[in-house]
Amino acid sequence: MIRGWIGTGLWLLCLSQLALGGETFDEQLRIRPLQDGRLYTHFTFKTLLENASPRLPNMINTEDEPQHYTLFPLALGQIIREYAVTELHLSLNAGKWNYGSWGYPDDPNVGTGAELWVWMGEGEEGSFDARWQGLRNALAGLFCASLGELDDRRTTTPTVAFQPDGDLPKGTPHRLIYAFHPSENVCTENLTPFIKLLPCKSRSGIASLLNPHRLFDADWHGLSVRVLWKADQGVEVTLGVQAVFDPMRLKGESKRDWSFSRIFEKTINNACPVARQSDIILDLPASENYSISHPTDLLEPSMVYDVNTIDKPLDLSLSFEENHFTYPDTPLSETPLAIMRSQAGTSQTKGHLHVAFTNSLEEPQRVAYLEMPPWIIKPYLHTLTITVNDDPARRNDLIEHLTYIPTKDERPTLFEPILILPPQSTVHLSFDFDKTFLRYTQHPPDAHRGWDIPPAVLIPLSSNTSTIPTLPRMYSNNILVDLPTPDFSMPYNVIIMTCTLLAMFFGNIFNLLTREVVAINIVGSDYQ
Repeated sequence: MIRGWIGTGLWLLCLSQLALGGETFDEQLRIRPLQDGRLYTHFTFKTLLENASPRLPNMINTEDEPQHYTLFPLALGQIIREYAVTELHLSLNAGKWNYGSWGYPDDPNVGTGAELWVWMGEGEEGSFDARWQGLRNALAGLFCASLGELDDRRTTTPTVAFQPDGDLPKGTPHRLIYAFHPSENVCTENLTPFIKLLPCKSRSGIASLLNPHRLFDADWHGLSVRVLWKADQGVEVTLGVQAVFDPMRLKGESKRDWSFSRIFEKTINNACPVARQSDIILDLPASENYSISHPTDLLEPSMVYDVNTIDKPLDLSLSFEENHFTYPDTPLSETPLAIMRSQAGTSQTKGHLHVAFTNSLEEPQRVAYLEMPPWIIKPYLHTLTITVNDDPARRNDLIEHLTYIPTKDERPTLFEPILILPPQSTVHLSFDFDKTFLRYTQHPPDAHRGWDIPPAVLIPLSSNTSTIPTLPRMYSNNILVDLPTPDFSMPYNVIIMTCTLLAMFFGNIFNLLTREVVAINIVGSDYQ
């Protein structure tokens, strides 16, 4: 027993010393009560590999230098080095983020489905596409997700959206590639390999609250992976978990009180020994009466808890001084910008797409809009119409720049205009489109449900004349498109009917061929 404790202590000491020698690990949990009674939680696990640099694409065919990591996730680091990735963003989300009631999330990547966009350096001819294919297949195997389906049918290269968050090496041209799979959902099989990338797994620290039974029961939940290179620091990997819980639904009560044991069914028993910082930030409700179980240092408008200093299990809770809470009928935290996308039409061959942009600010806003319809939808650019509020007059002057690449070889269409949204107004953008008639072998499983269209992205752009800081990007809702679909049950019906008739025919014929006919004399009968 004593040897075991000594061995564990030496192991933790070695980890701590190695962490100080070039790798750091920080973790944070932000908790924000929402005005509609729900609770927003954001787990952040950040690992920095100091003084590291991305692998150059022209060195792919040469042997890479050995990589020895202590805190940095080895499996992810090997993938980044193997395919010479400079910046990577991956998110897996389930549910629709409600901007009107929840405001902006801390991590803006909240589109429903699987989103992957990377910045990679261009090497030899043909190597970029091969590396992209290998990267998504490797990530699919690492996170047990269908990322291998992010092929050319779901891939494009925007010109304005998704600029790098980190630095790009000078002297090497880089290219952006963006892909979205709206039908991919996040579940337990994605969380398990995600947790394995953490140095303390889920045994200690903030990650010990990650209970999959509770996390995937939330109203909205998502996982994210971000890899950046900062020239003055190194390579940074950030793993994130976001979720929106409904305390009243979980408890079956009419009060929005919450605690760790009620929300996660877990408490924090000890700190992660290799975490340099381990903080819990609780955003306090505004102008409401409440009580907190563990008051601590107040950093307006939040309370900060240092998990590294706890000496007993931490079960943080917050109670409101109210007997009953009612869900609000209207959104309470309206964002300065809003986007709403819908489709019209009942035909299975044609459709009409309508997008409404609302600017609630007193200044005009310059935004980029990214629409990536799959190849099954063919927009007609000449039907593009832009109006403001209820005025039917066309306002094509609001388009500052337009990038349009039509679909080709089953690639998605790229529609990326830069718009000027007038103050205190709603801009309506619409166009018509045709629906492709598919062969029966091209339909996905459960074809009668329809095709999921990826969400559109609204990217606020900076302006020299604006006094308002640049807002985070926003995602619209997904759209379900109904295509002409054959009756896939017909083959099964024909098979069943044919087999039934054959069985009846075979039974009768076999009975006649094998039955022996014998004359029987009945005694005392008139018939002989």
